Amino acid sequence: MKEPATHPFYCVTQRTNFCGNQHTASAPPFVVLDACVLMSTVQRQLLLRVAGQGVFQPVWTERIGEEWRRNAARLWQIPPEKLAEQWNAMNQRFPGAMEAHTEPYEIGLRYSDPKDFHVIAAGLARRARCGLQRPPAVRVMTWNLKDFNRSELRRLGLDAYSPDQLLADWWRAGSSRLQAAVQAVAADSVALGRAPEPLADTLQRERLHRLKLLS
Repeated sequence: MKEPATHPFYCVTQRTNFCGNQHTASAPPFVVLDACVLMSTVQRQLLLRVAGQGVFQPVWTERIGEEWRRNAARLWQIPPEKLAEQWNAMNQRFPGAMEAHTEPYEIGLRYSDPKDFHVIAAGLARRARCGLQRPPAVRVMTWNLKDFNRSELRRLGLDAYSPDQLLADWWRAGSSRLQAAVQAVAADSVALGRAPEPLADTLQRERLHRLKLLS
């Protein structure tokens, strides 16, 4: 599937808060978005829209952004400057998403894939920066679940989920905000130059099988 180089970028109008004294364990979870979940434009727009609705608080690093932009430029033939614009737009809309100085949190990681230590470290750094006794939950969203050792993550108080798992869980929780965001997916696909199709077909192509059954 080839994505056009001039595809539109959805701009979320709401901004999520970053870690601060206002957060408690009941606040929306922090979710580290691995580069692989940003690759599909339709899926990325859906996730950002869901975040903009306050269902979760996105977390990423410059390294995650670089990996996404590099792979997207190679696979979709999107000009690097276009991807840089989109990355800047993401950071402007979610000014609290960027996590820095994560390298110290890679120390001690052992059982997950070393190339993904930086993703785990982003989650650990975000939780540490909260400075709260009971910070919001921190999760990793990735399609490469096999690269994240579940036992290691759970010992650290984290866990990894696929986009389909988390979106389905949020849907089951009765989030009307999520349902509204999902309904716009078909229009996102048409905006990319694809023929109109049922929402179920778009979700199937995006590997959002659980979400397809629920919606």
